[in-house]
Amino acid sequence: MPLIRAVLFDYGLVLSGPPDPAAWERLRRLLGADDASFHAAYWKPRHDYDRGALDGPGFWRVVARELGRSLSAEEVAELLAADVELWTQPNQAMIDWATALQRAGVRTGILSNIGDAMETGVRLRCPWIADFAHHTFSHRLRMVKPEAGIYRHAIEGMGVPAGQVLFVDDRLENVEAARAEGLQAIQYVDQASFVKAMREGGFEGLPPPEVP
Repeated sequence: MPLIRAVLFDYGLVLSGPPDPAAWERLRRLLGADDASFHAAYWKPRHDYDRGALDGPGFWRVVARELGRSLSAEEVAELLAADVELWTQPNQAMIDWATALQRAGVRTGILSNIGDAMETGVRLRCPWIADFAHHTFSHRLRMVKPEAGIYRHAIEGMGVPAGQVLFVDDRLENVEAARAEGLQAIQYVDQASFVKAMREGGFEGLPPPEVP
């Protein structure tokens, strides 16, 4: 049974919940696009935004260009705000577990693919982010999961041997890459299956997560 001294969390769809449908609709309306065209334009440059090759305004100008339109500064500001709203619905069960870990003296950190404006917005809307001892945000490093270097940066920042760090991410490819770097790792699909995986894994030294 592995002894765990630290837990490293992905942010999106682990500490945050599913995107807010109303925010998706607000973004689509602001750009005047149909649903399929909007989503294709939104995701195409997202990796570059997370990697820091695009800043927040640059990301939205690329999205707008894909849709055949330009944006005013006011429209860019609206899109940036709606995008933050989209990704800041709390997954309270995992936030509560992180708080329980911190109170128990377990070191916690965040390893997230995230753009610069999104990081700023998340920090403003989610002040509990400051309670995590370490943050690895992709745009700052110009690399993204599942690249090996971003895990190595997070492991160094956690200050705990990789084999004693549990990493939780919603994407299987990110979990597999973490394991390749020596981390313990679990894919997060939903709270019930996560609690089950934690029990089956027999991880020692941690307060148990709960199903709400």
